[in-house]
Amino acid sequence: MAREDERRGRGPGGGRDRREREEPEFQDRLVAINRVSKTVKGGKRFGFAALVIVGDQKGRVGFGSGKAREVPEAIRKATEEAKREMIRVPLREGRTLHHDMYGRHGAGKVVMRAAPQGTGIIAGGPMRAVFEMLGIQDVVAKSIGTQNPYNMIRATFEGLKLETSPRQVAARRGKKVADILPKRDELPVETPDPAVELAEAE
Repeated sequence: MAREDERRGRGPGGGRDRREREEPEFQDRLVAINRVSKTVKGGKRFGFAALVIVGDQKGRVGFGSGKAREVPEAIRKATEEAKREMIRVPLREGRTLHHDMYGRHGAGKVVMRAAPQGTGIIAGGPMRAVFEMLGIQDVVAKSIGTQNPYNMIRATFEGLKLETSPRQVAARRGKKVADILPKRDELPVETPDPAVELAEAE
């Protein structure tokens, strides 16, 4: 019986178990669920639209939306789309962004700033879910435009796509990483808190 299970992929050496071990572990976060309707001949058909964020908390993240008659099916469709549309974002020390960024999509405008260690995720709503699934621990973000979660997330992803690491910049310029980073004596004595600056700008 054990040999038959192994041959079918259910044993310790089966293909199914090996496939499950090879797949990376992704976590998902449901951001929004809306009830939608479609007018057809004879009345209206009601369904649900789901918005899901998927990430491995190690620099990869994606988002997707799905519609279905039932909530679980809508979430499943959104999760599958998010896994297909994942992007990789380089992180500094595995906890924050390399530089400040500005993202925009339609009426959605977001500002994302790197933060010192211990700051935490200072962001609200859908943006917080993106940073948590991405694996960022310290960041300050602000949504300036619309509060629509779809446009806010798209604007966040447009900004994250512009993120570059010193290694990528050095490779593009044909230089070493040490040549493009500022020297220790050239750094400012006191680094302003990005959270305070954003609060003062409001």
